[in-house]
Amino acid sequence: MPRIDAPVLPDRTHVEEAARALSGRVVRTPVLHSPAIDRLAGARILLKAENLQDGGSYKMRGAMLAVGRIAAAGHTGVVAQSTGNHAVAVALAARRHGLAATVVLPEDAAPVKVDRARAAGARVVRAGTTVEERLAVARRIAEMEGHPLVDAYDHPDVVAGQGSASLELIEDAARRGTPLDALVVPVGGGGGIAGACLAATGTPIEVYGVEPVGCDSLARSLAAGRPTPVAPAPSLADGLRPGCVGDLPFAVARNRVRGVVRVDDDAIAEAFRLLLLDLKVLVEPSGAAALAGALRLGEVAGAGGVARPGGGAPWPPEGRRWMTVGVVLTGGNVEADLVARLAGDRMTVGVAA
Repeated sequence: MPRIDAPVLPDRTHVEEAARALSGRVVRTPVLHSPAIDRLAGARILLKAENLQDGGSYKMRGAMLAVGRIAAAGHTGVVAQSTGNHAVAVALAARRHGLAATVVLPEDAAPVKVDRARAAGARVVRAGTTVEERLAVARRIAEMEGHPLVDAYDHPDVVAGQGSASLELIEDAARRGTPLDALVVPVGGGGGIAGACLAATGTPIEVYGVEPVGCDSLARSLAAGRPTPVAPAPSLADGLRPGCVGDLPFAVARNRVRGVVRVDDDAIAEAFRLLLLDLKVLVEPSGAAALAGALRLGEVAGAGGVARPGGGAPWPPEGRRWMTVGVVLTGGNVEADLVARLAGDRMTVGVAA
């Protein structure tokens, strides 16, 4: 059953309005660059460090926009569900606006995300392991308490807010004199990639999604022509395991996404180490997945919209000497023991090549 009744599709103007509304209320995060990563990718890679955002992820953007409007409408509380980062962001946004917050997290949520939501003042409710279980509980709480539900994916303010990160990256790349040819965003429920598609509207920028192997709802949905659920496989990228892309994000992205790259845990771990050891940046696996996808972008460039297993088109495409690829590092909320495990495994990453 659809998670929203009838998608009201935002457009690029909504992302531009979101960026203006959020100016000074969220961090304009830096854009990072590594010549070593460029050499590995065969392209210029510009990395938007949303791991340095308030709350540790770009989810703060959509949450601040949505919760701000809810507060302005006179509500006294808000409800949200997510695998972690959206809940943390809604909790922080609610505290800033003086609202009560209840967030529904899965039983297997990363402890660091649970702790951050509680530290922000939210009441945390644990419910199952699937998005359907969390949504059922969140809707029941919202109805009982009379507080609006801010969906992690199917909410136009969330999509527009998340899109402001991609818009900033597009703008900053142009100011550097290296305008983007492609934009790569990891995909969970799809709010981020939908926002990226809107931010890139009217430009020649190609937008690519990245999903963990076995958690590829967007890729399957594009092939089927409708949102298609999957039973999420185990993955280091806990934030990319919602089970199904949202209805609104799919409606926005279905005709705009150029391709989807599937990455396994080995590729995610390698990207994590590259970021940590070469750029000295700590990114959670869900964010590192974006770089893992960018490093394999040649497998879907020119492939007609959905990732191809193995092989791939030339990268950069024929006739282009060099490409500039923007990558959104979506978050940095990661467990200390996971950092130690990933950093300590195969420490001889080839960043000095």
